[in-house]
Amino acid sequence: MSHIPYTISRSGCYYYNRRVPKHAVKAYGKFIRVALSKCPQESEEYAKRLSYVLEGSWRNTTEIRPVDISSIVESYKPKTTKLSEIAEEYLALRPIDQTPPRVALSAFILVAGDRDVSEYTREDAKLFVRHLTLKGNKTATIRRRINSLSAILNYAHAELDLDKRNPFSRLIIQNEGNDTSKRGTFTHEQLKQGYEHAIASGSKIKLLMPLLGETGCRLAEIVGLELKDIDLEQGLIHIRPNAVRRLKTRNSKRTLPLVGYARTAMELVLKSADGSYLFPRYIKKGSCQSTHASNALNVWLKKDFGLTGHSLRHTFRDRLRAVECPLELIDQIGGWTSITTVGTGYGDGYGVNKIEQYFQKVAVADLRLES
Repeated sequence: MSHIPYTISRSGCYYYNRRVPKHAVKAYGKFIRVALSKCPQESEEYAKRLSYVLEGSWRNTTEIRPVDISSIVESYKPKTTKLSEIAEEYLALRPIDQTPPRVALSAFILVAGDRDVSEYTREDAKLFVRHLTLKGNKTATIRRRINSLSAILNYAHAELDLDKRNPFSRLIIQNEGNDTSKRGTFTHEQLKQGYEHAIASGSKIKLLMPLLGETGCRLAEIVGLELKDIDLEQGLIHIRPNAVRRLKTRNSKRTLPLVGYARTAMELVLKSADGSYLFPRYIKKGSCQSTHASNALNVWLKKDFGLTGHSLRHTFRDRLRAVECPLELIDQIGGWTSITTVGTGYGDGYGVNKIEQYFQKVAVADLRLES
């Protein structure tokens, strides 16, 4: 027997067990017996649901249409959802750069497993932090990984209606921020030397230096350019999302002029471009492999200058500051999220002609254009 109406318990499992009314015997048979669960609370909920549906079916005394009892029970049971599954759903809906959350996700699954999202605990989150710390990751990197995973789990808890605290919320990282170091920047002489070497070499990887250095773009924004986004006649590039790479922020969609060494480098890269993309070598399996391009570029930059490709972007912002470019325009040029005032989001922003004026002011002189 069982304390739950219309159920019996056998070998630790609860079964729905009910005699069928005479007028419904032809459709259902004399008895209904179906396994529910080993958990009494779950079994009680399933039994209530099944009774509600069956009694609704039996109310019609003239024509009984049988319901699929097994399907009713299965559909009412909570579905387990693995972290990897809900993460794919989240990433498909969010227009963000997918590389950071995917890196964080793969690292976390490596140490905590790909389990049902409801099973992860605070200890799993702490274990992840210890794992990244032992691998030598800086605290800023660890915080970015935590934020990526926290966003995924927030989405999972909301979608699955889980009344559970996010294990990554308010997670403390020991000595956070104490290991930060200011990223180095290029001098004017280093930029000129690097640009000249890149153009003389004809190497597509090295030509990324003037393309990045004279536009302030992120590396993925240049490597993932489609040929249709390049207007060499007008001397413009259109940074916008496409099938192989998204943009980091909403403000990242923009149009920028090609000035000096950037235009010279673009002309050289276009000579060997084929297909639909500027750097087809780094477009594989429907995605932009910008990390591979970054690694290849940094081998040279670190060897000759002790700096990286991202240092070019920092340098470009400094160069714009030096010519007193308005902060709002600097943010627009670099695709940075502006944090000044609410009004910065109004209107269409500065036009390309205004942007080109400041590009001309900061441009490293191209010897080929001077001669």
